[in-house]
Amino acid sequence: MSQSKHHHHAQPYSLADYGWDEACDHAFAPYRDAGLVPARIVRAERSSCEAVTDAGISHAEIPGGADQAPPTTGDWAVLSPATTSRGPVLHAVLERRTALVRSTASRTSQGQVLAANVDTVAVTVSLTAPLKHGRTERMLALAWESGARPVVVLTKADRCADPQQAAAEVSEVAPGADVLVTSAVTGEGLDTLTAVLDGTIVLLGPSGAGKSTLGNQLLGEDRLTTGAVRDVDGKGRHTTAWRELVPLPGGGVLLDTPGLRAIGLHDAQDGLEQTFAEIELLARDCRFADCGHLGEPGCAVLAAIEAGEVPQRRLDSYHRLLRENAYAASRTDARLRAGREATKKDITQHLRATYRFRDRQR
Repeated sequence: MSQSKHHHHAQPYSLADYGWDEACDHAFAPYRDAGLVPARIVRAERSSCEAVTDAGISHAEIPGGADQAPPTTGDWAVLSPATTSRGPVLHAVLERRTALVRSTASRTSQGQVLAANVDTVAVTVSLTAPLKHGRTERMLALAWESGARPVVVLTKADRCADPQQAAAEVSEVAPGADVLVTSAVTGEGLDTLTAVLDGTIVLLGPSGAGKSTLGNQLLGEDRLTTGAVRDVDGKGRHTTAWRELVPLPGGGVLLDTPGLRAIGLHDAQDGLEQTFAEIELLARDCRFADCGHLGEPGCAVLAAIEAGEVPQRRLDSYHRLLRENAYAASRTDARLRAGREATKKDITQHLRATYRFRDRQR
């Protein structure tokens, strides 16, 4: 094994390699005099997290009972340094510039933050499987909503009869995003990719879309595990079991996420508007301000579909994702209402008990 394969373990990284900049420095300022340490979260479990500091990797305890949201991969954090009696402890999480959030399958109303402080989201789409535009639109909505910049990366171009035709088709569903054709086998498009992806980069896409292979290309070494894709359905097995943060040789940081089977939208109204920008633009010319584009008179969107300017599939996808987003929001509202009712009930019961107790004392 060549020496270069080992360099990332031997070479001590600094926080700057992980994306620390002036804005982080400014956000950390209030903690500096207290002897606390800046860090970036590489991986977080329920009660502990792995964080990188200028002194190397730290395993820090996450104190229980804290009312703050749990940290996630990519967070900038503040650690209390280790003492003789205990290891480092997570003290605070700095405000996130961007956050990639999906709704959870569980019954909690909070979304699940997949990654924080991401600059570029590479939405990976394999050219070996039939293109599923609905899935690409969903991932783009998630990416735009996060505040990061989406780039659509078409992988495995060497196994596609007409990659440029596929790219043209995908560009239609990705207004405002760069669409790049790449092949890890022939090296096509990788230089452009490296030039376009910057800052903290997250690879988003289903298992088998070639995320780990792409990550290894960016890293210049086979660091991320890749798995064979089943021929039957083009699905890969989950080879990435956790999210991890790795500095790239040319600058920037790669955040590797597990292939996401279900990406539910969570409060992604802005992201949807950006993903379906042409529909939003047309909607301004609808006769009614609250037009639902479902058959109302004077609907500019339906007129554009009649004229063949916008495919019907695009509007159907837009409606479907809007419904899903509204449902996620209503679940959140219903739970907040239920929570408020429960609190009110608790207070009433507590008051009644107090009065009963007082009556007995008389």
